[in-house]
Amino acid sequence: MQMSWVPRAVAVAALAAGISACGSSSSSTSSSAAPAGPAKSGPGVGKPAITIGDKNFSEEYILGDLYQQALEAKGYKVNLKQSIGASEIIYKALKGGQIQMYPEYTGTLLTAIAGDNKPPNSAAQTYKLADNYVKKNGMELLAQTPFYDADGLAVNKAYAKQHNLKTYSDLKKLGKVSIGGPAENRTRYDGMVGLQKVYGLTNLQFQPIAEGLTYKALDSGQIKIATIFTTDPQLKSGKYAVLSDSKKLFGFQNVAPVVKASVAKKEGPAFTQTINKVSKLLTLQAIIKMNAAVAENQQSPAVVAADFLKANGLAK
Repeated sequence: MQMSWVPRAVAVAALAAGISACGSSSSSTSSSAAPAGPAKSGPGVGKPAITIGDKNFSEEYILGDLYQQALEAKGYKVNLKQSIGASEIIYKALKGGQIQMYPEYTGTLLTAIAGDNKPPNSAAQTYKLADNYVKKNGMELLAQTPFYDADGLAVNKAYAKQHNLKTYSDLKKLGKVSIGGPAENRTRYDGMVGLQKVYGLTNLQFQPIAEGLTYKALDSGQIKIATIFTTDPQLKSGKYAVLSDSKKLFGFQNVAPVVKASVAKKEGPAFTQTINKVSKLLTLQAIIKMNAAVAENQQSPAVVAADFLKANGLAK
């Protein structure tokens, strides 16, 4: 059972140095609250070191820190390479041996990596298809999280009311209109390609927006439509209307770590068990709280991860 967990409030200035480290690759996470390294006892002592990667946005930084710190608490030696890039980039790093594991979204793995654009019927089917794909490449998916974080489209509530916008299909009546999101969305099927093919939204004019600036661009009027994550803490403000994806273009996006099968075997059963225990705790409520602690309270992802693991008995 998941224990209650509440992120501590921390001043922005006091954490500036820790936050700046999140956007770059590193072999360890700098934080006074995070473990200094692997525990001196546990099933991971003496096992080969493993390198974990994460993608280039704050939820992924949190996930990377969670898995690293939980494994280190069991004595595993873990290097964490942060902010590697989008799925297309980080998966190549996994195949090339630069990393041995990273947290991925099952629907994105299926579309952006496997090239399977047929919408699955369920989260379970998405996981199965994604797992079948990675197994062909000598990898495996570990257990998926209870929460899923899908891409979505949001507009300001006043704009939605003005134009009676409720679904993606409603956007067709707007004429030429700006939409912003990560640069990779321009060429992804679960991005601009699918919005045009599935919904016929040829009127959308795409603008790439840097990570962390999407809501600022929406608030300022730089864009009228934003590609968002459904776990974004900003959505709690009530300022935004999330449109309905009636044709399930963006699919199911539970998180499941992808790991090289040979590495998982060498690390032993406790390795997989530890990671799966962390994933099992990641409910929608839990991940939104952690995202809010980073995005709104300006806490370091490493600190947030350490607090969560301690609260749930997975770290000291």
